[in-house]
Amino acid sequence: MSATENLLTTPLNALHIELGARMVPFAGYSMPVQYQGPGMGLVAEHHHTRTAAGLFDVSHMGQLRLVGPDAAAAFESLMPVDVIGLGLHKQRYGLLLNDEGGIIDDLMFVNRGDDLFVIVNGACKHGDLAHIQARIGSRCTIEPQFDRALLALQGPQAVHALTRLLPGVEQLVFMTGMPFNWQGGDMYVTRSGYTGEDGFEISLPASSADAFARALLAQPEVKPIGLGARNSLRLEAGLCLYGNDIDTTTTPVEASLNWALQKVRRTGGARAGGFPGANKVLAQLDGAQPAKRLRVGLVGLERVPVREHVVLHNAAGQKIGEVTSGLLAPTADKPVALAYVQAEYAAVGTRLNAMVRGKAVPMEVSPLPFVPNRYYRG
Repeated sequence: MSATENLLTTPLNALHIELGARMVPFAGYSMPVQYQGPGMGLVAEHHHTRTAAGLFDVSHMGQLRLVGPDAAAAFESLMPVDVIGLGLHKQRYGLLLNDEGGIIDDLMFVNRGDDLFVIVNGACKHGDLAHIQARIGSRCTIEPQFDRALLALQGPQAVHALTRLLPGVEQLVFMTGMPFNWQGGDMYVTRSGYTGEDGFEISLPASSADAFARALLAQPEVKPIGLGARNSLRLEAGLCLYGNDIDTTTTPVEASLNWALQKVRRTGGARAGGFPGANKVLAQLDGAQPAKRLRVGLVGLERVPVREHVVLHNAAGQKIGEVTSGLLAPTADKPVALAYVQAEYAAVGTRLNAMVRGKAVPMEVSPLPFVPNRYYRG
């Protein structure tokens, strides 16, 4: 039996094949890693997204609705973030935690008034659904919408292309959303994404996905973009990939995601604690029990790509960390990586050595992101 026989396909599978995509297994789906033809390929697709607009099929992601008067309070009990205080059609980044404070998944959610609309990672969606159902299923209705499609249109010209199809979408600012209707299909659009660029994510019925994707690709700014460029774009933006840079063994503080924990949920806040692993997470956040390792950005001082699982040494040759994501960044034009290091080596400017095939490759702890974000905030 081939490795692809049991893979799921998205509603855009026929379009990917028509466009000459090279398909690979990803999160249980057959997904495009890059496209063939002039002006395509990983690096070209990366640059096109940075300069124009790239269309990503992210339909493998999981979509959920949480409905009921207690939905916000219930959902907040699972995460160290402010759900109750989120405004209408505002979006926020969240973290599902286990009882040890480890990250079960990272996600996005929107307050749509009559529900909370949640998007979780594709490889985690069935486990997330089971976890949420078990923990808060008695407090609200949890409706999976795993049959809906999800598209991401990213890049500085995305707004021009999308406005032609959905007039009014240009009114959105970063991390806000709005409902739309296109040819009878109900859509929900947020101004967000995972590339560091301005852009949009579009939830729509599977039956509308192929036609809408083709309408977007007919716009002069838009080209299809695969998983390869999606990874290089998010890494330059300093964003975590679940399973690589965060997992159930890492806490939000260890992952340097303190910014995602609002003041109201921290020690001294109006709704402090009350989430799984709160004692450990808040002790790390407050410095009572400082995290022993931290996620950092690294920049290579030589043009040698440093990949995941590469061990990091200090000047004395002792192991002090490990790379979780890394590549030769197309826009930054230098090797970059995310890694976990012992806390005493996490300061910006610290020199480390990555052990690549037995050779010590010098790297330096760098601020994140590696390429400045260009989110549209109005």
